[in-house]
Amino acid sequence: MMKRISINIIERTNWLWRLLMTGLCFTLFGLGGLLLSLIWFNLLLVFQRNEDKRSHLARHSISLSFRLFLFLTKKLGVLDYHFNGLDKVRADKGCLIVANHPTLLDYVILASALPDIDCIVKSALLRNPFISGVIRSARYPVNSDAETLLPVCRGRLASGHNILIFPEGTRTTPGQSMTLQRGAANIAVRCECDLRIIHITCSQRMLDKKSQWYQIPPKKPIYTITIGEQLTNENFAVDTENGHAIAARQLNRQLTQLLTPSN
Repeated sequence: MMKRISINIIERTNWLWRLLMTGLCFTLFGLGGLLLSLIWFNLLLVFQRNEDKRSHLARHSISLSFRLFLFLTKKLGVLDYHFNGLDKVRADKGCLIVANHPTLLDYVILASALPDIDCIVKSALLRNPFISGVIRSARYPVNSDAETLLPVCRGRLASGHNILIFPEGTRTTPGQSMTLQRGAANIAVRCECDLRIIHITCSQRMLDKKSQWYQIPPKKPIYTITIGEQLTNENFAVDTENGHAIAARQLNRQLTQLLTPSN
C-alpha cells in the first residue's frame, strides 16, 4: 500500500514538473519568435542586402532556435524525439516532402533538422505577431492563391529546394479518418517533381487538434519521425489520356493510403 502511494506521489510530482516546464518552454518559444522578428531579422535587412543570402541566414537562424527549444524540452523532461532515416531526406534535391500532421510541433521538429527546407504555410499565420516575421524573413511560400503558389513552388523546386507540405491543411483530428486537401498532389503533378513521404507519430496525446498546451499526458511523450519512401515523378506523370486534375486525384488517394498510420 505504501509503495503504491509512493509511486502515485512520484508520478504526480513528475506530471506537475512537466506541466510547469511545458509552460516555461512555450513562453520562451513565443518570446524567441518575437525577438527574432523584431531584432535579428531587421538586422539582416540592414546588413545583408542580397535577398537569397538573407533568407538563407534567416532559415538557419530559425532552425538553430528550434534546436535550442527542443534541446531545452528534452533536458527538462517535457518530451523526447528521434529520427529514422534522416540522411535520406537530407540527400533529396528539388523534392516535395509530404508529412502527416498529428501535433503542433511537427514543423518545429522537422525544420530543426532541415534548415534549408521551404515550408508552405497558411496565409492566416501572417496575422500572428509571433511568427509572421519568421515567415516573411524565411520567404516561405504562402497558400493564399493557387495561381501564385504554383509558379513559386515550381521555381523553388527547379532550383533544388525541397518544399515541406502538410496536405491535411491542419492537424489531424483524433478519432477521425485522415482527409487530405489536393494541394500537395497538384503541386507534385504540375511541377513534375519527386515526392518524399514522412510519418510522424507521438506516443502520447499532446498538442493535437483537440488539446490545449496545458493538457499534458500522464507520461513523457516521445516523437518518432520516420523518413519513408520516395515516389518519383514517373509514378504519377500525366499521360495524354488523363489531365492534371485526374492525375492529382489519383495521387491524392495514394498519399492518403501512404500517410494514414497503420494500427
